[in-house]
Amino acid sequence: MSDQLIDLLGQMVIQSLLAIGGINVILGELQRVLVAENGWLTAQEFTSLFALAQASPGPNTLFVTLIGWRLFGIGGGLAATAVFVAPSIIIGAIVARAWTRWSEMRWFVVLRRGLVPMTVGLVVSSAILLTLAAASGPISWVITVAAATLSLTTRLPPVAILAIAAVVGVAGLG
Repeated sequence: MSDQLIDLLGQMVIQSLLAIGGINVILGELQRVLVAENGWLTAQEFTSLFALAQASPGPNTLFVTLIGWRLFGIGGGLAATAVFVAPSIIIGAIVARAWTRWSEMRWFVVLRRGLVPMTVGLVVSSAILLTLAAASGPISWVITVAAATLSLTTRLPPVAILAIAAVVGVAGLG
C-alpha cells in the first residue's frame, strides 16, 4: 500500500468523525486536504466528482468512493468508503443507545440544539467553496445563482436542476 493511499485513508477516518450532518459539512475541509494541501485533485476535478456523486442515486458518501477511485482505482474507492463509513456506523450505534437513555436530560437537549447552527454554518461554507470552484465567469455565476434559487424556492429534485444547468451549458450559454 502506497504512502499516499495510507494518507488518504487516514484523512477519510478523520473526516468521517467530523461529518456530523452528512458529507456536505466537510466539503471545505476535504477540498483543503485534497486540492490545496496535497494537490491530489484539481479544484475542477473535486467539483466534478462532487457533482457526479450528487447526480447519482445512492448515499452522499458516494463522493468519498469517487475520490478513492479517481486516485487509486477500484481498490482505493472501496478502501476509502470502508474507512469513511466504519467510524460513523460505530459511533451511530453508540449514540442511538445513549439517545434513548439521555434524550430527556437537559444537557443533552442543549447539545442537540447547539449542533444545529454548527451544521448549518458548515453546509453554507461548503456551498460557498463549491461555488467559488465551479463559477469561472459571469455567465457561470448567473447559472449558479439561478440553480441555488431554484433549489431553495422549488421542489425540483437536484438532478433536474443539474439537467437544466447542463442544457444551458451545452447550448453554449455557460
